[in-house]
Amino acid sequence: MSQVKKNDKVKVHYTGRLTSGEQFDSSAGREPLEFTVGAGQMIKGFDEAVEGMALNEKKTVTLSPENAYGPVYDQLINKVERKQLPSDMNPEIGQNLVASSPDGQQTRVVVTAVEEDTITIDANHPLAGKELVFDIELVEIA
Repeated sequence: MSQVKKNDKVKVHYTGRLTSGEQFDSSAGREPLEFTVGAGQMIKGFDEAVEGMALNEKKTVTLSPENAYGPVYDQLINKVERKQLPSDMNPEIGQNLVASSPDGQQTRVVVTAVEEDTITIDANHPLAGKELVFDIELVEIA
């Protein structure tokens, strides 16, 4: 029986959950996810979990933050003076914004606090610092 190895192109169905059980993503009702194992297209732990699987095999894996989206980096959490925002903007906690750096690079940030003169924004990945649970089913090895 063939098993997945590095550089194989595979298709998987998956469901991603937090350890609390809250689902954050799934391929249910969609085409399976296609990627090349070991090519850096997936988070490290997901990539490693698929390696060695056999066709139609199902497994559940729990990934530490280091094998998923990494830790929360304090340097990616910043206060911004409200006067730097567009005058018609009324920021709210949980709001997604796009911040531009001086070199023009854009980054997605989330508003985490709103005060009279400042707002706090977080540029960490929304799943950074979290343990993730994936149910994976290997449906094709190319």
